[in-house]
Amino acid sequence: MITIRTILAALAALFLLAAAPTSAHDVKAGDITVIHPWARASSGMARSGGVFMTIANDGSRAERLTAAHADIAAKTMLHKTVMDGNVMKMMHVKDGIAIPGEDSVELKPGSYHIMLMGLKAPLKEGGTFPLTLTFEHAGSVTVEVKVMKPGAKTMKHD
Repeated sequence: MITIRTILAALAALFLLAAAPTSAHDVKAGDITVIHPWARASSGMARSGGVFMTIANDGSRAERLTAAHADIAAKTMLHKTVMDGNVMKMMHVKDGIAIPGEDSVELKPGSYHIMLMGLKAPLKEGGTFPLTLTFEHAGSVTVEVKVMKPGAKTMKHD
């Protein structure tokens, strides 16, 4: 016999599953899902670092990442790597990073990324740190950034 208690327990379990991020490392804010935020471990006395992730927009309305903040750095900026002739340069993205509706944008080495400048301590492989992302419509969300080995090209253990 099914009781009210059984039904309520099942509904609670379904609610928790539906509200859970796609993985323990993904974070959802409105229609936005931040997938696998990661950074490379610092090399030597490096005072800067990059943060990478995929940002998926499940909604039909375009979204924009407008800012990022991490207490571990004196300054946190949105950047894009561009080629200027044979020279690779990083440029501050002043108007934010557009995330089209029903699409995603990958922040990765050699492309869009979040630049941490004036690191207060080295980024150590295996560590984590909080990073707050601010979106035009979805508001702010804090994610846990995993620190991978120096020179890592992806979140995977390569």
